[in-house]
Amino acid sequence: MMKTLLVIIDGLGDDKIADFGNKTVYEYAKHPNLDRIATNGFCSSLSIAQKDFLPESLACTLRILGLEQKEFPTNRAYMELLANGKDISEFEMVLRCNLVSIDQQGCLHSFNGEGLSKNEINEITNIANEYRSNIEFIHLSDYRNLLILDKKEDVLREAMIKPPHESIGENIVELLNDLREKSLVIADFIDATEKRLAKFARKEFTYLFYPWGPAEREQLKSFEERYQRTGAVVCKAEIIRGIALALGLTIMDLKQATGETDTNLLEKAQQTISALQSHDFVFTHFNGTDEAAHRYDYREKAAFVERIDREFFAFLLNNWHEPVKILVCADHATSSLSGKHTRDKVPCIAATLNYKEKITVFKDYHDIKNFLFARR
Repeated sequence: MMKTLLVIIDGLGDDKIADFGNKTVYEYAKHPNLDRIATNGFCSSLSIAQKDFLPESLACTLRILGLEQKEFPTNRAYMELLANGKDISEFEMVLRCNLVSIDQQGCLHSFNGEGLSKNEINEITNIANEYRSNIEFIHLSDYRNLLILDKKEDVLREAMIKPPHESIGENIVELLNDLREKSLVIADFIDATEKRLAKFARKEFTYLFYPWGPAEREQLKSFEERYQRTGAVVCKAEIIRGIALALGLTIMDLKQATGETDTNLLEKAQQTISALQSHDFVFTHFNGTDEAAHRYDYREKAAFVERIDREFFAFLLNNWHEPVKILVCADHATSSLSGKHTRDKVPCIAATLNYKEKITVFKDYHDIKNFLFARR
């Protein structure tokens, strides 16, 4: 059975950028090694998230991995919890919780604690950890956190909570009102910590914890049970690591990965090859493209695409000599102009390396599962 490599470049799709001569980030960036791979198959574009769900990484990644929509968890907080070595009972729920900034008009200024130093974020984390009223606070990294508390069905099923990165410029009271009404425990956490965060206020804005994306315990059928093959994941992003754990995939050890555009790409290339040597299926994920687009930085995004091509794919092509199927695509598009995820088509390259086989251009996302997992 031929080995299979899936590479997801998170948020790779983009709008056409005027500064790039009305080209997308991928069209503008130089990627000779990806172009070389495409000569053994094809390069096209398709949409992973169509009108049936929102364009976000959890659902899009699970679709690429061949899961049916009815299996998709409601939100990704539980997967991120798993990635951090924790779990919850069937009587609990977990929410994502961003540290955000609020401007003088009471509107959401940033979703990522803009302006805070690492020392200040550490101090804020300690403040939140001291809050002991029916909530467990878990710091992930930078502005990203999780909250664990008793399950409340109306919060899980009905609460209207917009993602903070999709809500810049909107009134914070209106954004959090429905959640606060449905959970007095969460409302108390927001209010109590807001008072203690007042000392970190800048002239232009203050800081607040923004809970969102509630999730409950989920159990997925394992990858090996689905496809009768072993698999490994090379990634830093918590959501992908959580998916890997939920599916029973091996997570390769990365010591210099950041989940950002400064990640060590050579280490990821080396670990990808190591994983291919011992597993049937390998999934390597790059997150920095998505982060750069959320910062509206299309030049940083393009530069990272070029780094991936130059440092990761060049190493792979020069050091892997056995037959392998390879799919390179994005989970969704992330606009560098709006900073938001979209349903737009994303680049998709499918090919075989070190083995000649005619690859038919995919009609839509349904063809991905057959390419990745049909036995050859």
